Amino acid sequence: MSIFLVDEYKEMEPYVPGEQPKDKLYIKLNANETSLPPSPKVFEAISKSEIWNMSYYADPHCHEFRKAVASVYGVTEEEVFVGNGADEVLSFVLMSFFRRGMKIYFPDITYGFYRTYAKTYGLDMEEIPVKDDFSIDINDYMDLEGDIIFANPNNPTGRAIPIDDIEKLVKKNPERMVIVDEAYADYWGETCLPLATKYPNLVVVRTFSKSRNMAGTHIGFAIASKEIIADMNSIKFSFNPFNLNSVTMAAGIAAVKDTYYLDKCINRIVTNREQFKSDLENLGFHVIPSKANFVFCYHDTISSSELCEKLKEEGILTRHFADAKLDKYLRITIGTEQEMAVVLIAIKEILAEVKV
Repeated sequence: MSIFLVDEYKEMEPYVPGEQPKDKLYIKLNANETSLPPSPKVFEAISKSEIWNMSYYADPHCHEFRKAVASVYGVTEEEVFVGNGADEVLSFVLMSFFRRGMKIYFPDITYGFYRTYAKTYGLDMEEIPVKDDFSIDINDYMDLEGDIIFANPNNPTGRAIPIDDIEKLVKKNPERMVIVDEAYADYWGETCLPLATKYPNLVVVRTFSKSRNMAGTHIGFAIASKEIIADMNSIKFSFNPFNLNSVTMAAGIAAVKDTYYLDKCINRIVTNREQFKSDLENLGFHVIPSKANFVFCYHDTISSSELCEKLKEEGILTRHFADAKLDKYLRITIGTEQEMAVVLIAIKEILAEVKV
């Protein structure tokens, strides 16, 4: 730490992403990406003319991209904010509407970036315990005065909060902001997006990194009231007007419009998830019911940390969390049919060795 770092950042705890080793070729199932390619329309969009245009600045207002998102989700351009991944979009939400010392609530088991941002922005965070089955009881949040953020479905558990419960929470206190991170909502098939323009205290954040198979482009967006989006754009133009480049936006426009391909990919991953869940249970695993593109599981005869290491030795990356409440579990992202077949074979061999 240098002598120049300002005091307010000295207590921050940087987020630790899933490992990305380069020593050999891995089946990468540790970061909830997908192994499927982007829409074929994306390949057509990244044309020579788009590359020639790289000599000019991209549209800082992202008009065409915001219009494309708006048309797909039935809102207006003025109700859409786009950014360099859902994490940056969330950061703009916090920069726009939170000041140091403000209260924010989120579950004690959820996406780790919420803690990172809360500490970075000096927020007074409080983590609400989830239930023993990892579900979230909306009644635990109803009478809280501070603002609230949920990942829905939740990460790393895959549990989801019913949309009706979210609406009850939003309606209960119009002066309390509720942020819903829907990174995995496409795999669930339910969403708060229709509520986002109905209630002025709700912000819904989405990403292209999961169901649209575009983690490498790092695209995110938010849908909310025109007033909230206008505020966020004001902050963006005071911070980084050009937060998305022209090639990324061209890819994003093509991807968001190709709803046929999106549905095809979602159905494929959900089918693989349910089959893999069944296969794990047949091997004696305990599996949390998931609404996302991963499963959260454990086996009685081997610790998840050991299983994670043994799978890595076999060229398969999964995610184990050192947190005491999560240590028992292993999170495995759902890949292609072929990848999950390889994973299942490896797990069977590992379990056979343990039982010998």
